[in-house]
Amino acid sequence: MKILAIDTTSERGSIAITEGEQVMVEVALHSTDGFAQVLFREIENVLAGSGLRLEEIDGFASASGPGTFTGVRVGLTAVKGLAEGMSRKVVAVSNLKAMAYFGTRDLRAPWMDARRGDIYGAVYNAGLEVIRDEVVMKYDAWLAALPADVEILSEPRLLAGAIGTIAAREFAAGRAVDPAVVDANYVRRSDAEMQWKDAV
Repeated sequence: MKILAIDTTSERGSIAITEGEQVMVEVALHSTDGFAQVLFREIENVLAGSGLRLEEIDGFASASGPGTFTGVRVGLTAVKGLAEGMSRKVVAVSNLKAMAYFGTRDLRAPWMDARRGDIYGAVYNAGLEVIRDEVVMKYDAWLAALPADVEILSEPRLLAGAIGTIAAREFAAGRAVDPAVVDANYVRRSDAEMQWKDAV
């Protein structure tokens, strides 16, 4: 099956089309102002460059975070809208899980900058199952708590291809869902929510 996968969770995003577990095309995106105004145009360009029509896409996938609040919402909203309009299903994939896909060892510890002096981190096995839950904490403390034989992975630039490949496995296992139930994975609350809670 053909899957359109999107990552807009940071200023360096990507779009990919996968077929089964093969990446047909993967295109880098870069925008310091977010992707809300350009994403659908970029999707059209990727489809045109692949010689595909949107109707030929069998399913959709998006990075679910962690990442910037707006960036996470843009990608998820886009795939939910496309899937809803075409009666397709969706898979949301954690950015950290997508990063773990690039590992080579039995234990893989992906991490990414969470700002404010923190990082997002987790530990996955070679089957991309969570061994230690995703957390936000200081890098040194997270590093000190890792198993000795773990492979540490920092953020690669392109994640959409990995997201599409992981999603293909989820579709094959019957775990793709209706777009209405897909939600974000922020790990940490948004700045707006934190400020609102502090004010209460």
